[in-house]
Amino acid sequence: MILTTTGLAIWIALLVVIAVVIVPLAVALLRRALKAARKIETYLADMLKAGVGIAGNTAAVPALDATADLVTAAKPVAEGIEAKTGAVAVLLQGRLARIAP
Repeated sequence: MILTTTGLAIWIALLVVIAVVIVPLAVALLRRALKAARKIETYLADMLKAGVGIAGNTAAVPALDATADLVTAAKPVAEGIEAKTGAVAVLLQGRLARIAP
């Protein structure tokens, strides 16, 4: 296959267009995409840091639920203790009233 002068001129023009227009455009678009990807990576790092902080600050919530359950379970015991100490107080007041007129 032999190239004619016209074919060779078209081939060279096409190579020049690719080298002068297409390659710089592709490089510019790739740089732009890389810059955007780096910004996204920075934002994701910030989000991870904030998420870890939130997780650390809310780690005690299950313990608070367990504490609330314990308080609910301890309420009848506390009421029983209060009733018995009230009876002891009444008994002691009665004895003190008999001792000191």
